[in-house]
Amino acid sequence: MRILCLDIGNTHTHYAVLENRRSLLCGELDTPHIASAADGVPALLASQAMRELAPDGISFCSVVPAATERLEAALKNCSTLPVCRVYHGNCPGLGIHYPTPHEVGPDRLANCIGAQVRFGAPAVIIDMGTAVTFDILTENGYEGGIIAPGIGVMTRYLHEQTALLPALKPQDLLLAEDDKAIGKSTLSAMRFGCAVGFAGMIDALLETVLEQLKKDGVPAPKILATGGCAGFLPRTWKDRIHWAPFITVQGLEEAFLRTFTGPSAATGD
Repeated sequence: MRILCLDIGNTHTHYAVLENRRSLLCGELDTPHIASAADGVPALLASQAMRELAPDGISFCSVVPAATERLEAALKNCSTLPVCRVYHGNCPGLGIHYPTPHEVGPDRLANCIGAQVRFGAPAVIIDMGTAVTFDILTENGYEGGIIAPGIGVMTRYLHEQTALLPALKPQDLLLAEDDKAIGKSTLSAMRFGCAVGFAGMIDALLETVLEQLKKDGVPAPKILATGGCAGFLPRTWKDRIHWAPFITVQGLEEAFLRTFTGPSAATGD
């Protein structure tokens, strides 16, 4: 089956058409106004590429309530395809061991379903977007996680809350090997502070999570990274983590298949 998967985030809406866990088409819709995140979906469905791919169903998650409502209304008006919405009340095959499941972001649940089918449990999924989230998957399901500011939040806050510090672009934060640790300008000081500080925050949070899992008797987990800011992780991490850029949409595809065709037999790569 070909499934159109939509991941509506705070900054961007990512989409992909997947078949047998392989992407046939993927892209991104700009969301300059959060509430309008779903506006581009009808046009996407009517596009030539979508007509040629002819998906058999739609699966989505959204962290923007206003966009969720608009998307559901749009799908009723422009599509007769079966729809799966992933949220705490519908995450097939994933147990949620959390006192307040309604507080868990749907994208985080989709990430865990994607980790289940692609890598197996236990796993720690680090999603680096507008916010950084750590989510813990065990054999029992979703156990909880951590939320921290993303690198974009850090840089914007410095600029917006000070009179003299400039705004940084993402490319400003990519450090070269010969960059010195002591800034010789405001820009270089901010670059090093944000880029290295962000990586250090991720490292400290991960070590805390791994220590807790060890105390709880959980076997050493796979460490998965996704999200647009994952490129700011230190190069030394390449042997430590699995880069999983499509894990959210893969989780959405799996949720659809579990909903409409039954449990998957796949257990990972």
